[in-house]
Amino acid sequence: MSVRREVLEDGKKVQINISGRFDYKLSQEFRDTYRHIPGQEGVAYYVDLSDTDYMDSSALGMLLLLREHAKCRGGTVFIERPSEQVGSILKVANFEQLFTINYTDNTSVNSGSGAGAGA
Repeated sequence: MSVRREVLEDGKKVQINISGRFDYKLSQEFRDTYRHIPGQEGVAYYVDLSDTDYMDSSALGMLLLLREHAKCRGGTVFIERPSEQVGSILKVANFEQLFTINYTDNTSVNSGSGAGAGA
């Protein structure tokens, strides 16, 4: 399991990749990927879950904390390419109402008003 971060576009785009298990053991490492970025106003966070094979309720909570962090700073959160299993968990948890979830490279599912921005 690992968390990788890449900051792009003058710090206004942050790509977070999670591989393996996304669970409580990654909580501090995940928080560190978005808390230690200078100039955090208006940042778009892209969480790539294409290599994530397991997600538990603490991972859902971590995504909600990232959403709140971004929202307080005028940013947005996008969930990118979840695996089939992880995508099912996100759907059951109604995360499509809270996030913009891109299930493939070209298709965006945007259900509910204010998705992504956390209205």
